[in-house]
Amino acid sequence: MGKNKIVQEVLLPASPAEVYDMLADPRKHSEFTGAKAAGTDRLGGKFSTWDGYSFGRNLDLARGKKIVQEWQTTNWPKGAKPSKVILSFYAKGKGTLLKFMQADVPSELLGDLKQGWIDFYWNPLKEYFKKGKR
Repeated sequence: MGKNKIVQEVLLPASPAEVYDMLADPRKHSEFTGAKAAGTDRLGGKFSTWDGYSFGRNLDLARGKKIVQEWQTTNWPKGAKPSKVILSFYAKGKGTLLKFMQADVPSELLGDLKQGWIDFYWNPLKEYFKKGKR
């Protein structure tokens, strides 16, 4: 995998299956982000999130265990191949340790995407689950 990687871990107060569903199911994804997600949570299926800003294809799915996606955004540099996103879910106490890795990130997007995952995914997911939503 490419050298430009983002590696993050976050502890979420929900089961691995619940966290997986929030990220893989377009309806649930829209619920916690407040932005439209579309597509399918099936292997090989295409998806889009954040009103079409990010999009890609599901390469590997195992409910409650992992999501592997080909992923890019509308401002992706011309000619750059899509990045690869790997989300792994591990039960930890009463919650889930989510391990995230995004490889092959164009250099000019690395900083924004690194912070974007925290601001637009991990923090909203924590808040969503803390409010007792599922």
